[in-house]
Amino acid sequence: MKKLIFSLLTLGLMATGAQAQNTASLDQLLKEVRQAASESSKENQQRINEFKQQRNQQSQLLSQARAQLQALEARTEELKTEFDENEIMLADLETTLAERSGNLGEMQGTVKVLASDLRSAILESLTSAELDSARLEFLNTLASQSKMPNIKDLRELWYALQHEIVEEGKISKFNARVRNESGEIETNVPVTRVGVFNAFDDQGNFLVWRSADETGTGEGELQRLLKQPSSKFSSMAKNFVNAGEGELVQTPVDYTRGTILQLVVQTPSVKEKVKQGGVVGYVILALGALGLILALIKFFMLLSSGSKIKSQLKKKQPNQNNALGRIMTVYTDNPDVDVETMELKLDEAIIRETGPLESGLSFIKVLYVIAPLLGLLGTVVGMIQTFQMITLMGTGDPKSMAGGISMALVTTVLGLVVAIPLTVLHSILHSMARKQTHILEEQSAGIVANMAEK
Repeated sequence: MKKLIFSLLTLGLMATGAQAQNTASLDQLLKEVRQAASESSKENQQRINEFKQQRNQQSQLLSQARAQLQALEARTEELKTEFDENEIMLADLETTLAERSGNLGEMQGTVKVLASDLRSAILESLTSAELDSARLEFLNTLASQSKMPNIKDLRELWYALQHEIVEEGKISKFNARVRNESGEIETNVPVTRVGVFNAFDDQGNFLVWRSADETGTGEGELQRLLKQPSSKFSSMAKNFVNAGEGELVQTPVDYTRGTILQLVVQTPSVKEKVKQGGVVGYVILALGALGLILALIKFFMLLSSGSKIKSQLKKKQPNQNNALGRIMTVYTDNPDVDVETMELKLDEAIIRETGPLESGLSFIKVLYVIAPLLGLLGTVVGMIQTFQMITLMGTGDPKSMAGGISMALVTTVLGLVVAIPLTVLHSILHSMARKQTHILEEQSAGIVANMAEK
């Protein structure tokens, strides 16, 4: 209808144009209007037929869609049932997975801890001085990785453990770099390793292993001890290094893997211990040395005079080179004096001879009395220093108090070490002097008795 109206309007315009331009007649216009109306009617009928055809197709499609919807709804119910069953199965599988994952995770943690512990042990082990660092790289990777280790990794870890165990039981000889006492590196030094306990160079010197963490250079190294153990152990080590194959020899073994050797290095020598006593300690030692020298001189003097007196006892003729001979000379030089006068002269001679015999003994006695008193003085001074350090630095650092305590103990020991031998020497010397004095008094009394009889 709209098309018809549009056509009429168009015709109207055309008619208007025809009148204006005189290009067409009214009959022609009517003919065209009828033709346009006929064509419009045919088009409308064709459209109606197409619409009816499409309507029938849509009804068919609707029926098909409804059938498909019913099928899909039925399939949905089936899938829902299957989903519920899968949910239950999935929950069971997740529980199983969690249990198995926990076991595997525990195994992974155990492997990482074991690899880390083995790495630390190898870093501190003497076997690292001989073997390469490839096993350490593997252990580092295994200890730090986050993924689950595979069978190859587990076998490699087992092999590393077995290898270290086997090397710990070996006595091996090899060449290595050694840092000497002056801090210089010596290359191609023959080294003998006794398991993981000890290592010696070709001269029998003890070596210790310093790990890369201790040296700070990124690699470990063997170091010669700054202070070697006693000659007994050093000679045993040298004999062991130079022993032939199959020869049975003894060797020292540090079962603490270097701890005892470190204590040997840190243990102060006698000179260092004496130095800890300070000035008081040196004074005590000086007095002890002086007393010892005097005691030895006095001992040989008394020994000489005693032997001369014993020799004089066997002779009747007096000799002026000994005390008894000089006393006997008093009797022979005064044969006509009375008994009382002779007794007085003999007493005077005995007193004169007793003085040299007992000279110096009182000074030695003073020394063995002073020595422990000086030791007590050093103890007091050391404790004063200790309390001063406590006042300044507190009790948090024991090393700050070690100096005063060492001085206190060392001076006490030095005082006793000096006093005890001097006491024994004084007793021996005093006994020797008293014995000789007793012989002189005995012989003098015999002379007086003989004169009294005559």
